[in-house]
Amino acid sequence: MKKRTLSILVDNTAGVLGRVAGLFSRRDYNIDSLTVGVTADPKYSRMTVVASGDDQVLEQITKQLSKLVDVRAVKILQPDNSVQRELMLIKVRCKPEERQEVISLASVFRGNVIDVSSESMIVEVVGSTSKIEALKELLSGFEILEIARTGVTGLSRGVEDVTYL
Repeated sequence: MKKRTLSILVDNTAGVLGRVAGLFSRRDYNIDSLTVGVTADPKYSRMTVVASGDDQVLEQITKQLSKLVDVRAVKILQPDNSVQRELMLIKVRCKPEERQEVISLASVFRGNVIDVSSESMIVEVVGSTSKIEALKELLSGFEILEIARTGVTGLSRGVEDVTYL
């Protein structure tokens, strides 16, 4: 199974998220990650979708997305020619004497401790999915109480393939 990250420029209208997600569910394709936000022009939103499958399935997804009425552009974000990031908040149980270890682990990954209570800490980290997974693995030595992740978002590098509407 391969993964493909798609940057999809869509009309910022009611129901567009449902129509895009419906395309995946009707064809029994899986969405590994989905983020959506308005662009610099409020008439449009950008969806970043990470999908997995074989080459044929990934190509079919890309083609079918391009046919949807609300979709203005579909770009494949190549890992070597794009910037892709994810945010994770992770809450771990730790005693006061363990706090420095959590802080040290977070700082190695350029993470920030954003909340401390008597029994837990919340760490925020932004980076590639592999970086996020590595920190999560290291913090698994503590009891992980909760995790919240944004999913991948990204943009291609440079200005060559920017879509102007």
